[in-house]
Amino acid sequence: MQPIPTDNPERQVDQWLATGPLAGETLHLRFPFAQYYLEGAPVIELLALFQAEGEDICFTVGPIADAQLTGEVGAFSLKRFCRQQQWPLLVMSSPLKLQPVAIPKPWGREIWYTGIEQRGLSQVTDGEAAVPLPWVLAALPRRLTAGMERQVNLLKILDPLPEEVFGDLYFELHEEKREVYVVTHVDSRAWPDGVGGIRFGFDDHLLADYDSEETFKADYLAAVRAYERVRRDIDARLDQFRLAEGVDLDAPVSAEQLKCWLSRLPPSLREEEAELRQRMNRFTAILPLRVGDVVKVPLHTPHALQHGVRTVEFQTPVYERRILSFAQKVLTQDHWDTRQAVEMMSLAPPVLPELMVLDENSRYRLEEVVSFDDFRVERLTLAPGAAYSLPDSTSYVLVMSVDSEVRIAGRTLAAEEAVLVSAQRCKTDLVSVSDSGATLLMAWPARGSQQIF
Repeated sequence: MQPIPTDNPERQVDQWLATGPLAGETLHLRFPFAQYYLEGAPVIELLALFQAEGEDICFTVGPIADAQLTGEVGAFSLKRFCRQQQWPLLVMSSPLKLQPVAIPKPWGREIWYTGIEQRGLSQVTDGEAAVPLPWVLAALPRRLTAGMERQVNLLKILDPLPEEVFGDLYFELHEEKREVYVVTHVDSRAWPDGVGGIRFGFDDHLLADYDSEETFKADYLAAVRAYERVRRDIDARLDQFRLAEGVDLDAPVSAEQLKCWLSRLPPSLREEEAELRQRMNRFTAILPLRVGDVVKVPLHTPHALQHGVRTVEFQTPVYERRILSFAQKVLTQDHWDTRQAVEMMSLAPPVLPELMVLDENSRYRLEEVVSFDDFRVERLTLAPGAAYSLPDSTSYVLVMSVDSEVRIAGRTLAAEEAVLVSAQRCKTDLVSVSDSGATLLMAWPARGSQQIF
């Protein structure tokens, strides 16, 4: 049972399907895969197996070095093979269940559903086993993503700690990366009244007191520089504690550990840090946030989600940012980008967008969350027991259930579970199975951005 070597597994699949395979017939392929998300893009060889099962085509993907192919082709059971190898058994016509990966952050954690980076890889699962998402997409790039297997939008959850300062994100801006946040939870320990916030842009009342934006920016930059000096002094002292206790200098540590170390610093230094942080932050604005609110982050607008505000985020899959400030040590780079960021940042006042209602009836409400140049996001609110059919499209769609169980193509999605629905799909219904209805988020590549081959 020797796999067929190929540089284009999907073309081989097309040819095989054209023959009309009978139930039980299999196709075994081996193909090189450049791990483009790793430094140097090292190449590994993957094995992709396909088997006809009634009207469905089941398949799996994994490293050929780990595979043990035995038995006669006619008696080969893909299901048995997957159980033995601990590879997922997938169905070509069904949505791909996404298994997220948690990425520790100084302020909490990010939970990536479609992350494809050196820092972490999201996976595809059948509920028992899982393999990296890019391996699966590489086997069927046209069917699954319309040729956009390397540009799948990043779906993730931001899960900050509920403590002030320790759970506040970087104050940063982006030149290319487009982001939208949907608030799903506000921690009552941090915000007893249910109203959290995001540091978003600048205080327009304070700005009005200035003769020019240039003067405002200069004073803000000076305030950040003053804070940065004391911040670096504190971080250097904390690094000594890290070294003494065998903690890597760039490893995230718990808020409890940081508090312990900070308590050993001179009180005068801690007081100076708090005073200069407050002086710096007075230039900025806090936008109140409640569950269900949507934040569209414009390019060049500094922003920092605040502690205890959990959000679903969709963003362009690029890693770029300019850090203006942070009330902890930055672990991913050894500098702030304040001067460059201040030169390009927007001072426009922050606002929450009004969502456009695309369709509404007794069964569901469909709203446009955002429509960027490269992707769009919609929010679907289903009545109890109601169904919604995904529209025909030539692009993939990411679907996440926000708050309740939903049925999709015979699969149950619990709250905060997500799937990638393939570009070449059958009719796909979303059905609420909760007595309270359900809220879902759906992300699509923008019309015209698909790469059809």
